[in-house]
Formats: sequence, C-alpha cells, structure tokens
Amino acid sequence: MADQHYQADVVYDGADGLDYALTGQYDAIVLDVMLPKLDGFEVAKQLRAAHISTPILMLTARDEVTDKITGLDCGADDYMTKPFDSGELLARVRALTRRQGEVVGNTITVGDLTLQMDVRCLTCGDNSVRLGFKEFEMMRLLMSGCHAVIPKDDIISKVWGLDSNAEDNNVEVYISFLRKKLAFLHSSVVIRTVRKVGYFLEVPKT
Repeated sequence: MADQHYQADVVYDGADGLDYALTGQYDAIVLDVMLPKLDGFEVAKQLRAAHISTPILMLTARDEVTDKITGLDCGADDYMTKPFDSGELLARVRALTRRQGEVVGNTITVGDLTLQMDVRCLTCGDNSVRLGFKEFEMMRLLMSGCHAVIPKDDIISKVWGLDSNAEDNNVEVYISFLRKKLAFLHSSVVIRTVRKVGYFLEVPKT
C-alpha cells in the first residue's frame, strides 16, 4: 500500500492484531475474519469493548448475510467479501479514514492549504512547495485531523514507525520545518502546540 501513500503494519493472527490495534495508533484496521488464535469477530468485539474507535473494515470469504450482521454487530464499520478488487478496497479505506479535512481524490484541503498527496506538494493560492517524506506524512496527519490535537506519540508511531527510536525533539524539528514552509506559502493556517500533548491546525474562520 506504500504506492498509495499508506504506511501499514501486517500481522498474521488475531492475538497479535489485537495487541497492535489496542495501541490506538492507526487510522484504519483491515481485519480478516478467518484468523488463527482469535478470529476477526472476537478481535473487533474486544477492540470496541476497550473503547478503541478506529474504523474497521472486515474481510471474509463467507458471503452469508448472518456473517455480515455478526461482523457489524461486533463493531466493524464496513464489510467486504473475498475475492474483491484492490481498487474498491482502497476506496473503502479512504472513506473510512476521512476526517474533518476535505479529501477529494489525491488531495486534502484545509483552509487555504491543499496537500497534493501524489506529488507531496503543499499549495496555497499561487504558491507551492514540495515536502520531504516525513514532512509530508506529518502534514497529512495534521490536515486529516484538522482541528483535532495529534499527540506526539501518534506522530512518532505513524511517521517513524512503532519500533523507532525517534523522540519528541525529532517531532519538534519537523514541526519547525513545516511552520517555515507555511510562512513561505503565506498561509493563514497555523500549527499550534498543546504543551506536553501534541499539535493541531488552527484555521481562521471565514
């Protein structure tokens, strides 16, 4: 999924999947029903019981209506039957991961900013600037969450990876880079800091 600008972690049984998902670090979960140790129904049920609200797309080889009902009742947000087209899978993931930023095709628009995801380009009016990979991933998180505060731990896990040794100061350096680029673009959108928590985008009211 890297060519679609998604960073994905893959696990092969329900117990590991549950452990990963319980971190709450993911934008979406693609969950197969037929998993060893814990099946997808049980994983979804335990996640919802733990108040993990991450959107879940459930996959199954079974087409019975009762199975779909069971999956949805366990907490899944959407359901696909195998075999399926990869394009449809990606479209459903995009639908599940939409937040307050307006997502249209390969762009996210917040205030006067537009992030072109296919070329990692940030634009404001007639001005544009190309973002490095980590700058792009951080800006995508901030714009997808829009007014929501994105915790530093979430940024580290999603930009550097769960097993990374990156620390808060790494995040602060890249936030500084992004603020300079917003100033260069003359954008009215501002990256605000919530001390000891994280960051959010402040968009002036029109």
